[in-house]
Amino acid sequence: MKKVLCACCIVSLFFILSCSKGGAPAPTPQQTTTTYTPPVVSGSFAKGADVSWVTQMEASGYKFYDKNGNQMDLFALLKSIGFNSIRLRAWVNPAAGWCNTADVVAKAIRAKNAGMKILIDFHYSDTWADPGDQNKPAAWASLDFPTLVATLNTYTVGVMNTLKSNGITPDWVQVGNETNDGMLWQDGRASVSMANFAALVESGYTAVKSVSNSTKVIVHISNGFDNSLFQWMFDGLKANGAQWDIIGMSLYPSTTNYTSLDAQCLSNINAMVARYSTPCMVVEVGMDSTDPTDSQTFLTDIITKVNSVANSNGLGVFYWEPEAYNWQSYGLGAFTTSGRPSIALDAFGGNVVKNSW
Repeated sequence: MKKVLCACCIVSLFFILSCSKGGAPAPTPQQTTTTYTPPVVSGSFAKGADVSWVTQMEASGYKFYDKNGNQMDLFALLKSIGFNSIRLRAWVNPAAGWCNTADVVAKAIRAKNAGMKILIDFHYSDTWADPGDQNKPAAWASLDFPTLVATLNTYTVGVMNTLKSNGITPDWVQVGNETNDGMLWQDGRASVSMANFAALVESGYTAVKSVSNSTKVIVHISNGFDNSLFQWMFDGLKANGAQWDIIGMSLYPSTTNYTSLDAQCLSNINAMVARYSTPCMVVEVGMDSTDPTDSQTFLTDIITKVNSVANSNGLGVFYWEPEAYNWQSYGLGAFTTSGRPSIALDAFGGNVVKNSW
């Protein structure tokens, strides 16, 4: 018995010494809880999303879910997580029909029913218009320039009246999309004839106002950080008699340069407000969907900066196609691969509790 006790003492002593040298079992990990707080913005600030793909996605069988996995209508879902505005692109006669006038109206009705403000983005093309592509609609291709100006006006009035007859008055309208070098090339190419581009902008402006004087007209170009581009464009438009109400910008930084580009964008907005006495709106943003944490930080920063512009001259921020998941190889959406909003979009909404170990 003594030998057994002695042996037990030796084992116990060895265990105590081992514990005193750091050999004790690791403590049970504790769960930590953090709460993300989104930016506080003015009541009129547009927290927006361009969801122009939605009807095409739905026709292809796509569905959308809240963070708990409950299927929801996309417009109601976005409203529930803090969005208050919807942007919709308008194409003249697209081959597959998506984004034609009927499709735009159908989506605008859904946006209105969800309690959203509405921005209509006229591309004045049958397909994508952007800094590298500003192709005329096929039906307008052979028109002389005066007829082209008049046709743009007639088409714009027609879309606005169709919206109006369906109970829709857009809060904002873009006359052209990312018109860094004008639109309706070659006639409206700004680097060739700023006067022609200004005439087209003015035609769109007067068309919008003839249907709804309260609707604000946006001229939109990309690279919101590039002050020299914006000054060249808007000096040229002003010198040639074009009117606009809001300067629109795109901003698509990477996960490594968004801090500097956000700062440059804010500087450019302040310069535009001072130079032209018109407010600014960031009508397109996006970031790599595989890095929602950095995207959330970027969105928090850019929303905060735009909202900080003096006298409420920073009007809002729109995410471009956040609902696009597993869709046409587009990598800058903000939904998970299972069709739920990622944490990036928390920047547009209410407080979200996140648990981690």
